[in-house]
Amino acid sequence: MNSKAPFNARARLAPLVAASALLLAVPVQAQVPARYPAAYQETIDAAKKEGQLIVYSTTDTVLVRGLIKDFEALYGVKVEYSNMNSTEIYNRFISETAAKSKSGDVLWSTAMDLQVKLVNDGLMASYASPEAGALPQWAQYQKQVYSTNYEPVAIVYNKRLLPPGEVPQTRAEFIKLLQSQPQKFKGKVTMYDIEKSGAGFNYLTQDVRINPQVTWDLVRAMGASHPKLQSSAGAMMERISSGENLIGYNIFASYASAKAKKDPSMGYLYPKDYTQVASRLVTISKSSANPNAARLWVDYLLSKRGQTLLAEQANLFPIREDVGGENSMSALQKQLGDSLKPIPIGTGLLVYLDQQKRLEFLKQWRQSIRG
Repeated sequence: MNSKAPFNARARLAPLVAASALLLAVPVQAQVPARYPAAYQETIDAAKKEGQLIVYSTTDTVLVRGLIKDFEALYGVKVEYSNMNSTEIYNRFISETAAKSKSGDVLWSTAMDLQVKLVNDGLMASYASPEAGALPQWAQYQKQVYSTNYEPVAIVYNKRLLPPGEVPQTRAEFIKLLQSQPQKFKGKVTMYDIEKSGAGFNYLTQDVRINPQVTWDLVRAMGASHPKLQSSAGAMMERISSGENLIGYNIFASYASAKAKKDPSMGYLYPKDYTQVASRLVTISKSSANPNAARLWVDYLLSKRGQTLLAEQANLFPIREDVGGENSMSALQKQLGDSLKPIPIGTGLLVYLDQQKRLEFLKQWRQSIRG
C-alpha cells in the first residue's frame, strides 16, 4: 500500500499542475468573456493605450509574480507593483492624493477598515465588476471595494519546540498555556504591533467585537510574556520558524500553509472557539491615471482564471465557490462550519477608526501589552 502512495499523490497533483500550465499557455490575445458586456472590448483597448498600471499591495511580490506576468501577457499592460504594509499603503496614498501627485491606480490591502475608510471618504471610484456575481454578498461594498480572497486568521506555532499536547485549540487554552508556563514563553510569543500594522489593528478590533473579555484577557496574557511585536506576518513566521518565537497570533493561514509546505517546523491551526475570516480588499482610485487598466486588474483578480492562479501559485485561498481545492471556501466551510466568522465589508469596520475610539483602543492595548 505504501508503494502506491507517491503515485496517488502525483496523480492528484497532476490536474492542478496541468491547469496552471494551461492558463499560462493561453495565447496573448485576451478575449471578452461570454458573460461580459459587449462594450468590454473598449475597456481592453483603452487599457492597452494606457499601457501601464500602478498597484499598491500588501501581498508579497514573490507570491504574485506569475499572476502579474499572466496579466501583462493577456492585456499588454505593464504592472508597476509596490509591496508595502497596510499602514504604509494608506498613508502614502493619502499623502500623494492630497499633493495631486502620481499614486497607485489600485490599492489591494489586508487592512479592511482602511480600505472602507478610503471609500467612505470619497477617494475611490465606483466600478460594477462583471465578476461581482461570483462573490458572496458580504464580500463587496457599494460597487467600490471587493474581496479577492477568503482568508482565515490562524494561530501559528513551531512544531519542533511546542509539543502537540501544549498547542492551544482555543483562545481560552492559549491564555491558560501562557499563564501556566511563564518562563517557557517569556519573549517567545509574537503578535502584530497594531500601531504599525493596519491589518493587525483591524483583526484585534474584530476580536473585541466578537468576544471582548477573552480578547483582552489574551492580550494581557501575551503582554505578561513580553511578546515580540512585528508589523508583518512574514516577520512573525520567520521568527517562529527559527525558534526565536514559539507561537504567534492572528496570522493569515494562507501564509502559514505555504510556509508549512516547505518548512516541517511550521504548524498552524484554526481556533475552535471561532476563526475570523479576513479579506484582501481591492479598490480603484478615483484619481487613477489608468482607470481602464485598473478595471481590468480588478476583474482579473476576481475571475476564475485569476483566482485559480492565486490559489495554485500564491497559495491564497480563493473567494469564488467555483474554484476548488483543500483551501477553497467550500472546503473550509465544510471543515470548520459555524466557527468561521467572516468579517463583513461595510461601515461596521469604521468604528475604531473614529479618532477618539482609536486612541482609547490603542491606550488600552498598550497598557495590556506591557504586562
